[in-house]
Amino acid sequence: MSLLVVNARLITVPAGTDDPGYLERGWMLVVDGRIAGIGAGEAPADVRAGAASRPSGTSARTDAATPGAGLTQGGAATRGGAATRTDVATPASGQPASAPEILDVGGAFVAPGFVSSHSHLFTSGLRGLGAGDTLYGWCDSMLGMTSAATPEDVYWSTLHGALDFLGNGVTTAYNFTDPLQAWESMVDGKRSGGAPLRGLEYHTRQADGTRDAGIRFVDSIGMDATAGSDEEILERFGASVAHTRTMDPDFALGASIMGQVQWSPRPDAAEIEVEAMRRFGVTNQAHFLESPEAVPLQQAKFALYRDAGALGPDMMFGHFIQTTDEIIEQAVAGGASMSWQPASNGRLASGVALVPEMLAKGMRVGMGLDDQACTDVADPWQNMRTGLFMQRARTQDPRSMMPEQVLRLHTLGGAEILGVDDRVGSLEVGKLADFVVVDPLRPDVGPLWHPVRSYVLACGLRNLRGVYVGGELVADRDGALSPLMAEASARIHEDLPRVAERLGRHPH
Repeated sequence: MSLLVVNARLITVPAGTDDPGYLERGWMLVVDGRIAGIGAGEAPADVRAGAASRPSGTSARTDAATPGAGLTQGGAATRGGAATRTDVATPASGQPASAPEILDVGGAFVAPGFVSSHSHLFTSGLRGLGAGDTLYGWCDSMLGMTSAATPEDVYWSTLHGALDFLGNGVTTAYNFTDPLQAWESMVDGKRSGGAPLRGLEYHTRQADGTRDAGIRFVDSIGMDATAGSDEEILERFGASVAHTRTMDPDFALGASIMGQVQWSPRPDAAEIEVEAMRRFGVTNQAHFLESPEAVPLQQAKFALYRDAGALGPDMMFGHFIQTTDEIIEQAVAGGASMSWQPASNGRLASGVALVPEMLAKGMRVGMGLDDQACTDVADPWQNMRTGLFMQRARTQDPRSMMPEQVLRLHTLGGAEILGVDDRVGSLEVGKLADFVVVDPLRPDVGPLWHPVRSYVLACGLRNLRGVYVGGELVADRDGALSPLMAEASARIHEDLPRVAERLGRHPH
């Protein structure tokens, strides 16, 4: 399959530069699900005819300008509309290609599909709950519901959430699955750890639902480190990882630990997580320093991760709000990163993470949409703007967070902290062709004085025309196109009220 996107306002977000990689009128070639060429101006004749006519493995590349060069302040390509950059790779097969299908976007933006570096897709049917609560009261309402869910309930909820993400332009998600141990209310800043353990299928069906949606994902798995001996815990975790690793690696991008030190009663919880990281070759993202309750206890637990040897490029801290300068500096020195969820942090009154300061200290940062149950609308534009506005209000400095920066955090930045930036997060030759088509004329946002800034500040879901994964259209203006969408919607409307009936209560 080959697809040639033409007449596009390309926002490529390339690696290795802060420039957003904007091309006023550009083209992009997709071959077999990957980006095979990209450039400004008209697509070359050989690209239109089928670029694979060159010998096997060869590449034609002309760099008349480096990324960002030859651009005005607003990003328009100069040189009379001639291409400022051409980069074309051919399929390894070397077989002649037929002329590609043409997708003429008529001046719409074409930008990377969003990456959510922190998500809980199983919560899609639990929106609007705990509206007057901070984190733990909200968890009692929302996760209290899933304590009575079955593997099939959580499969359909996860599938619904993943399709909702795709319909909103999110093509890659780090997905925290609901753990095998059901939620327990927090007491004195921790849980008892005595909840009954659900069967392995409760996790595997969530991974299946994510896969069946067609979204790319990193599967994050709770270790439930208070249930069983250490070897039993590791064996159980390994079985979940093995299930995910049977899936297509172009979609199941990796496995990870749902770090649980924040609320675990085990003083050595970090040590068993580090053992699992090393034994199974997985990353770890911990919900950490999120809530404004019991802050000294939360901060004291940072040393557990540090002393266990967790800090490194495979360690991510989700939220990371109630920090100190010392904690940030030690995390940066160790190579850890953080995932920022501004819409969630505002909804739950958690606070504002010191993201500009973290970036200045060298921390790698991505952005996540978190639960659909705590952002309620899984809207990456809302998330970017919420984060930008929060930082400006906190610092009283309008340049503390700029539109180009927040866009990078919600695309390539997220991919970088997840360790999948070799495959997703930007529009670059060789990467998977995941992109959104966003029309600034429907509805009309006016003249694009600074196009990338208008993309972040003035566009949104109302302008989203299409979402492509591997060059295939998976969502349009009306949402996800999956044949499973209607059934997923019907199932969560039928199944979740039955879960509430089993619990004998209506969630608050």
